[in-house]
Amino acid sequence: MTDNPQADIREAARLTRAGRLAEATTLLQRKLAGLLRSNAGAANPASGNPAGAGGEDAPRRFVPEALRRAFGRAAPGVSGWAPPSRPSPDLVPDGGQFLARSFANPAGRRDYRLYVPSGYRGQALPLIVMLHGCKQSPEDFAAGTRMNARAEERTCFVAYPAQASSANSAKCWNWFDPRHQQRGQGEASLIAGITGQIMDDFAVDPDRIYVAGLSAGGAAAAIMAATYPDLYVAAGVHSGVAYAAARDLSSAFAVMRQGEAAGWPGFGPGAPPARMPYPIVPTIAFHGDRDATVHPRNAERMLAQLAAGLELEQRVEHAEVPGGHAYTRTLYTDAGGRVVLEMWTIHGAGHAWSGGDPAGSYTDPYGPDAAQAMLRFFLEHRR
Repeated sequence: MTDNPQADIREAARLTRAGRLAEATTLLQRKLAGLLRSNAGAANPASGNPAGAGGEDAPRRFVPEALRRAFGRAAPGVSGWAPPSRPSPDLVPDGGQFLARSFANPAGRRDYRLYVPSGYRGQALPLIVMLHGCKQSPEDFAAGTRMNARAEERTCFVAYPAQASSANSAKCWNWFDPRHQQRGQGEASLIAGITGQIMDDFAVDPDRIYVAGLSAGGAAAAIMAATYPDLYVAAGVHSGVAYAAARDLSSAFAVMRQGEAAGWPGFGPGAPPARMPYPIVPTIAFHGDRDATVHPRNAERMLAQLAAGLELEQRVEHAEVPGGHAYTRTLYTDAGGRVVLEMWTIHGAGHAWSGGDPAGSYTDPYGPDAAQAMLRFFLEHRR
């Protein structure tokens, strides 16, 4: 806590945007308590100050207005504040369908949800496969990303495979296990199988199939792009890690903490990134630079891995969401001017889906809108 109340309020706003509500609450409560104590002294003639020099309204002169500017709403530490509640999720736009389905192969069985847009009349449509993070479900992920609403606007299918708690107690995709990092095996085969089943049952454009995910789901999306480049045309990785960045739980935690795992090929300190086993697919990535769960360095490692051996030009753009996060967008283009890689670094953001809806978990409503940007990137790429 500083002696500058405006700086404290800005810091509380940053903590709230990063999802660290308890810390924001503590910071503001301490600041307000200090102001009230100072106020009481200012109103006491024994303090040497004229009565009313501060007055009991002193904190109110700057706190509510500054908080409104910083948060755009009521804030922690102010009378009447409560943590934002999650509204009831609006999972199915008018006319659309959110089907419950399942798929099984020798690797096991997984349930999934499929969004069918209202504009589907049997024509071939794009398909986006969305992989949730730990402790999430397809319904939760759909609510938080609002991808169904985006897909309704652009007339796309969206599939949400569900990780089984029997496969991982926290419902994380097992991205750190080599058994699930290979084509035709484990969870990679299940996700690819779900994609294939949808292609069999619905009219899917095979030249416009994409995969995306958050956190563990982002790591799984990187695996799918690496091992099935003939199936997925582009990928989106939000707060994830590079392909095969870990080989067990120990190296997984090291990668998450610091962005590298000593002793794992291509990921030791100073080691060049491991080459991809197949031709890369165009990839868009999002990562908050205050992510305390998956170190932001992981985004750099993933980009280095994907760009290894390629001659790409780089263009950097800076922008800010009105009332929200500033961000840096870096575009990597090939000799023909096509954007092959796109990196969004969200300044002040933590481990949460950028621009997400509070109806879902692990979301940051202060933007930019990752779902919208990913869908735009996807539909710019076709085989």
